Amino acid sequence: MAIDRQTVSRTAFLSRLKIDDDKIDAAENEFNKILNWVEQLNEVNTDDVAPLTAVNENALVCREDKVTEGGQADEILANAPMAEYGYFVVPKVVE
Repeated sequence: MAIDRQTVSRTAFLSRLKIDDDKIDAAENEFNKILNWVEQLNEVNTDDVAPLTAVNENALVCREDKVTEGGQADEILANAPMAEYGYFVVPKVVE
């Protein structure tokens, strides 16, 4: 599969990238190199390879989830510019 100038321009438009006209040829070459590399990866036989969920097999050590400090809502809200009913008051961001 090969990428042409029109596809590069369309891809740049859809990804909101500005590619100058004099750099479209270079981008076309880069896209084609990437696609050739992906085609090479598709040729690798992975039939007997198990899918990985992680790079290493070490289990994550998790700590117990317990509250170590609490009951400080009034002191924390004392630093807020605006608080109401025990909560921070922030400006509306969604119209």
